[in-house]
Amino acid sequence: MGFLFVKALASRGRLEAVTQQMGYHPQYLDSFLKMQHYLLHMDGPLPFACRHYIAIMAAARHQCWYLVNLHMLQFLRVGGDPQWLRGLDFMPPKLRNLNEINKILAHRPWLISKEHIEKLLKISEQSWSLAELVHAVVLVAHYHALASFVFGCGCEQEWLDGRSILNGQGSLDSCVELESLRELMMLKRPLSPREGEEDISREGDRAPCCLGDSGLFFPSDFDGEIVRATDLSCYVQDPDFGYQDFARRDEDQTQLFRVQDYSWEDHGFSLVNRLYSDVGHLLDEKFRTVDGLQSNAMAKRQGCESSVFKRGIWNYIHCMFGIRYDDYDYAEVNHFLERMLKVYIKTVTCYPEKTSPEMFRRFWKQFKHSEKVHVNLLILEARMQAELLYALRAITQYMIS
Repeated sequence: MGFLFVKALASRGRLEAVTQQMGYHPQYLDSFLKMQHYLLHMDGPLPFACRHYIAIMAAARHQCWYLVNLHMLQFLRVGGDPQWLRGLDFMPPKLRNLNEINKILAHRPWLISKEHIEKLLKISEQSWSLAELVHAVVLVAHYHALASFVFGCGCEQEWLDGRSILNGQGSLDSCVELESLRELMMLKRPLSPREGEEDISREGDRAPCCLGDSGLFFPSDFDGEIVRATDLSCYVQDPDFGYQDFARRDEDQTQLFRVQDYSWEDHGFSLVNRLYSDVGHLLDEKFRTVDGLQSNAMAKRQGCESSVFKRGIWNYIHCMFGIRYDDYDYAEVNHFLERMLKVYIKTVTCYPEKTSPEMFRRFWKQFKHSEKVHVNLLILEARMQAELLYALRAITQYMIS
């Protein structure tokens, strides 16, 4: 999508909030949209409805109503069974089995192991193929990281408030016409929780449902009361499981992920491309594009070169997830990244649901809005790559064991 096209859409109020924010960096927006379109809409191992449901599961880990609601609507548009939207008890067991990996990658990715991979690949009729699992892992990592961006740039609060926190503008339409979805949702009878345990590619019977002012609602199977489908707790298993600081004591050094042993360029890229054609190239283009964005003004204010400043942010994020670069002097992080910026980066990266619009306004008051968006793009991509490195390493270990 060209920049002029994006500007034309924005002038008519038709761009949703994430695209509007990323539009400050049109080259990145182009690579982001290409990759996301491929993940959700092009040929791939997973059925289309399942892709949107996995996006819901991933975004719900961070209580991101903006992304959950967007993909609930898209899930219905591609023919997804409305019963699944009642929560984890109503989805097929094959998808439910993805919960553990979703939880671990969202909060403590260093805990993922080849045993988690083996469990998913060896559960009789409900087993995943390697290609399906790679597709799912990329989706999960993508939407965890995108939730960080949504909270970091204020899109979540804008959606909840119905107005823009960041620019003082009226909120933009989500590009999903709610009225057109009513017809999609007037379908057959309700299912009991375990009747939904069909193969994830089966459309299945559907229940009547309707659209309220604040989300999707379903008639109860029991006494006619209305069940609210936008209660995000219904999509989250073990909600108390969250981020904990990665241990840095000497006895825990064996847990460190050393990039010289497993890197995106030398290992992850080829594995993704082999099992899910072309996605490796699209991910790599996105990583390279964000690395190529100019940050001269920000770096100059910090008294360093642009490349040094960006690497400091990237390596700081990876360090929080236990990923270390032997050729990097971590003293540079404290030297070039001021404390308020580090607090902001850690919050958006590790527990984005705790990010407030005030935090966005307070860090670097002297910086332009586009520069703050640039920082959030670095957070998005560094976090996504960190999750992918752990998941792909575990898959590799399973394959060679």
